[in-house]
Amino acid sequence: MRIGFDNNKYLSMQSEHIRERINQFDNKLYLEFGGKLFDDYHASRVLPGFQPDSKLQLLKQLSDQAEIVIVISAKDIEKNKIRGDLGITYDSDVLRLMDVFKENGLFVGSVTITQYSGQNSADLFKNRLENLGIKVYTHYLIDGYPSNISHIVSEEGYGKNDYIETQRPLVIITAPGPGSGKMATCLSQLYHEEKRGVRAGYAKFETFPIWNIPLKHPINLAYEAATADLNDVNMIDPFHLEAYGKTTVNYNRDVEIFPVLNTMFERIYGSSPYKSPTDMGVNMAGNCICDDEACQEASHQEIIRRYYTSLCNLLKGNCTEEEALKIERLMTQCGITIHDRPVVDIAVSLAKSLGEPAAAIQLPDGRIITGKTTKLLGSSAAVLLNALKVLAGIDHKIHVISPEAIQPIQTLKVDYLKSKNPRLHTDEVLLALSTSAATDPVAKAALEQVPNLVGSEVHTSVMLATVDIKMWKRLGIQLTSDPVYETDAHYH
Repeated sequence: MRIGFDNNKYLSMQSEHIRERINQFDNKLYLEFGGKLFDDYHASRVLPGFQPDSKLQLLKQLSDQAEIVIVISAKDIEKNKIRGDLGITYDSDVLRLMDVFKENGLFVGSVTITQYSGQNSADLFKNRLENLGIKVYTHYLIDGYPSNISHIVSEEGYGKNDYIETQRPLVIITAPGPGSGKMATCLSQLYHEEKRGVRAGYAKFETFPIWNIPLKHPINLAYEAATADLNDVNMIDPFHLEAYGKTTVNYNRDVEIFPVLNTMFERIYGSSPYKSPTDMGVNMAGNCICDDEACQEASHQEIIRRYYTSLCNLLKGNCTEEEALKIERLMTQCGITIHDRPVVDIAVSLAKSLGEPAAAIQLPDGRIITGKTTKLLGSSAAVLLNALKVLAGIDHKIHVISPEAIQPIQTLKVDYLKSKNPRLHTDEVLLALSTSAATDPVAKAALEQVPNLVGSEVHTSVMLATVDIKMWKRLGIQLTSDPVYETDAHYH
């Protein structure tokens, strides 16, 4: 895998830039953190070398100056909104985030419930947090937000919100997901700080789109693919171009809201500290790309993967056709097709020749291994086992799991647990392999290769069960599947 991003340079440059921004104000900066704080896998995929926990490491460098405020919308609590990547509710994720931050030596000052309008579930969550000794603040729905600025920036608007008491110069505002009210929380604090005689600052930390690379760079197009469901569109920042004569990239929502934000700054401060949405950002990622070609290729692969995900979601009724068509248009802009993903044609061709589901995996060194459906294993489990054999240098004909060891697992699944599918899934084949490894040195050699799968690419000719999808993700392997069900049943 070619490295395209200098992560050490990024951590150094980014932390220094944030410190400089703190000093521009009265030693108080509210920093809105967009995206994921410590598991930013999208960034690590399109910027090879970027570590998924880079933002967390960055905050650890600033830990003596920073505190974290986690915000969650009362609306999201009310409807039990789920984080798609983790499968847990936003309110549960607040508790998870607090634990992770604490484990890493970061100070979480409080939780703020936003968009509150008397929701009973929000009251119950607040009581739960307070019983755990956590400070909780409430911010309310404001009539006319965000257009009625005179009402918003008044005692009947931001003035009704609780003032969040903070102790440190850098206040990180983060949330379980988008739409939680991070920006509104920052602006509400600016209003309250000004009333207390503190000229606090606001800045935004979004990794994407990267403002100082071309608008149609594959990295920025990959961001559009990742947010196709939100209808985000990258665009030239017209305010920055007018103010400085320089072309920079932002996205439509920030550009559209900037005139409103600017007016709010003027109402709070008397003048605005920023001339453009780009001015508000602090992201230095674009300065740390060390191999542009590697990042372009990685971004192309990400767009193709997003395309397959959208096709599968469309078949399952989880997205619109427009979302899939948008990503298809992005592929056209990049001059790529699904055939630019090496494992696709190999897996599909094998499936057609066999008349059964098949899979192909490309190892980090470029080798491609296939797997087919058998009486004992699904194609996903088969290709995983075959890849471990290849990495361990084990002859394909040698059984690392004896059929006799698989039979009791099938009996458990079908006879006792009433499963209709007797074949082993990826998690079950790994458990069977680990059991065999206790007495068989060949199986042990195969099992020890599991860490070497990280960074591999897999394609399957049919959509997989949720358990297989999750296992590939846990193994650090990028999966795509043809939008085809394995059976013609109506319920899957």
